[in-house]
Amino acid sequence: MFTTLFFIILIIIIADFLLERYLGWLNIRHSGKELPELLKGIFDEEKYANQQAYLRVNHRFGLWSSGFNLAILLLMLFLSGFALLNQFTGSLTAHPVGWALAFFGILMLAAGLLNLPFSVYDTFVIEQKFGFNLTTPLTFFLDLLKSVLLTAILGGGILSLIIWIYGKTGDYFWLFAWGVVTFFSVFMAMFYSNLIVPLFNRQTPLPEGELRTAIRDFAIKVGFKLDNIYVINGSKRSSKGNAYFTGLGPKKRIVLYDTLIDELTVDELVAVLAHEIGHYKKKHILLSLIIGILQTGFLLYLFSIFVKSPLLSEALGVSEPNFHIGMVAFGMLYSPVSLATGLLVNRVSRRNEYQADEFAALNHDPEALSSALKKLTVQNMSNLLPHPLYVFFHHSHPPLLSRLQHLGKYSRK
Repeated sequence: MFTTLFFIILIIIIADFLLERYLGWLNIRHSGKELPELLKGIFDEEKYANQQAYLRVNHRFGLWSSGFNLAILLLMLFLSGFALLNQFTGSLTAHPVGWALAFFGILMLAAGLLNLPFSVYDTFVIEQKFGFNLTTPLTFFLDLLKSVLLTAILGGGILSLIIWIYGKTGDYFWLFAWGVVTFFSVFMAMFYSNLIVPLFNRQTPLPEGELRTAIRDFAIKVGFKLDNIYVINGSKRSSKGNAYFTGLGPKKRIVLYDTLIDELTVDELVAVLAHEIGHYKKKHILLSLIIGILQTGFLLYLFSIFVKSPLLSEALGVSEPNFHIGMVAFGMLYSPVSLATGLLVNRVSRRNEYQADEFAALNHDPEALSSALKKLTVQNMSNLLPHPLYVFFHHSHPPLLSRLQHLGKYSRK
């Protein structure tokens, strides 16, 4: 028998799917409009046609993959799939930790296997067709295996600890669980590049030479202590370029993709690094970490209010409430709240990007950063004209046009 909460969950899931598809449709339509003067000439005619094709192919692929996952989820709901899995795993063990691990382990394994053909198609058909894929089948398989093991070890370990805490502390478990997740978040922020990245990629210190000297000189100029500059072998998987800042305090480091170094001049690379240093100088790294911690605390607090409610478990066809079924039902109900907080986080992130661009423009060269952003757009076949509503919902970075207009305020020409 379907409860009122069941239909609320159903409405949320379908509404979320329809919203995503509408935003995708708007984005595709908008991308084909005539380019503003500031964006003309970034792509040549052939490459721009290729970029538009890449965007449309990914849009169609997203329709198929998301539609498939929606169909599976609806089947799980209408056929009491979560209840059946709960019953089966409960027959294996009655211990709350073991029961939850078995439940989520089977659920995630099944989801991974069902979506594996889509991952293979995306990597070895779409990305291959448009010249991005450099991943070998062996690397793809090893990445998959490592990801599964990491999820099982780290995710399973944290989940086990939280359920154990729940059993010991009851209503106030969210406070202790929040402490655990906060510690893990800070630890990973500091040591992610040291512990996790090497499992997938090789990181080597940027060798002495013109680029390292230029970066070191800029860091000294802006009063930024930077000893750790690394190059990551991104070309092991893709021809797309990137750079990022990671770590806190003495563990901070800047990482450049080798594909980025191959495409940009020294001046442009320093501009990109100036942007990343701007994030640190403006406290954006710390702010993002704090926002994430507060979001987690809010999520755990809400969950603690509803976790014991039989309404959550009954919505999924389970008569006796338990922690893992409550997590699944609550996760679906939390989706609108997650959307709202995501909008706020993206807005803050876009503001941070403008501030980091401003730092790079004032302390280095706005033209060099503009040139680097244009080259990155071409290298990654990014959409030049995303729809404003799509940007509002999904983009953590402002569109290229907005960034170029912003950098133009600081032009020295």
